[in-house]
Amino acid sequence: MSAIEVCKWMWMGWAALWIAWSVRTKRAQVRLDWWQTLTYVVPTAAGGWLFFARSSMPSRVGVRWGVIPPIPWVMWLGAAVTLAGFLFAVWARLSLGRNWSGMVTVKHEHQLIRTGPYRFVRHPIYLGILIAMVGTTICRGNLWSFVGVALVWLGLWLKLRFEERFMVETFGAEYESYRRTTGAILPRLL
Repeated sequence: MSAIEVCKWMWMGWAALWIAWSVRTKRAQVRLDWWQTLTYVVPTAAGGWLFFARSSMPSRVGVRWGVIPPIPWVMWLGAAVTLAGFLFAVWARLSLGRNWSGMVTVKHEHQLIRTGPYRFVRHPIYLGILIAMVGTTICRGNLWSFVGVALVWLGLWLKLRFEERFMVETFGAEYESYRRTTGAILPRLL
């Protein structure tokens, strides 16, 4: 099995796990309206399409659009980075428990989680997904994958801004304190 095939199976396994876990969450108390939801769903979906569908399609003019040469050890390094990203995202999802939602919501009896990877970053699932995408992009070496990662990053950044607003409204000073000491997607070093 090639490194690219391993990445493909990891993505399918992660998706199946995420879908299975989505049925065991708390009911939503507050949601974004559909227009606000579209502001982050559109770039995320476009990035996902470029990352998953477009990056595996051959170019019409026969150009590979490769930016990283297909060297086996580099491709396996990309697969290892993909696995690391998934493991981090799964750790974060397990730490979040029933408070998780794929959409921007506040759950009934929502809890502010500051344990596990939430000690280091406020949005560790996003960090894990982005690391996994970068790993797969290294493995593929395809320009479309890089563009897809950039668009997904934009979508997640827009989404976390809405989440941050909901968390401040829900937890007030406690969340403000958490924001001052913990980075959003990357750990705060100072």
